[in-house]
Amino acid sequence: MIAIRDLFESHLTVRDLDRAVRFYRDVLQLPVARMFLERRVAFFWIGAPGKAMLGLWETGSGPQQMVQHLAFRVEAGALFAAAEALRESGIVPLDIDAKPVDEPVILAWMPAAAIYFHDLDGNLLEFLAMLPEQPRPDLGVLPWSSWTQITSSESS
Repeated sequence: MIAIRDLFESHLTVRDLDRAVRFYRDVLQLPVARMFLERRVAFFWIGAPGKAMLGLWETGSGPQQMVQHLAFRVEAGALFAAAEALRESGIVPLDIDAKPVDEPVILAWMPAAAIYFHDLDGNLLEFLAMLPEQPRPDLGVLPWSSWTQITSSESS
């Protein structure tokens, strides 16, 4: 079998493609790669063109909707400003339990810092930055401020 090196493309379903395009293009600032309006689908580049892609497929407003999850890798420095930037865009930053937060949470088993939020269709999106520290699965999920207290006291 060949070795898988990275994930190139993922897809989300949306109720209203035009509204979703405005959110992903204007709020999250993903560049449009291509739109196929006759098929009600839009593709966005993630990172440089040709590196990774997100597809949005309009399903309409039927009573059964599927909620999906995507995590976007971001730089750690940008992640720490994400809560405020999301709020300024009218989006509630969330922790892993969908509670509003002012700082990233740490998924200590990786370890990674993350902030979650919903798009206009209820899909769960995540900004995630891997951290250089050693994994600490014993710590579970904790706020960034608690992680820094623990890791700084252990390195002293």
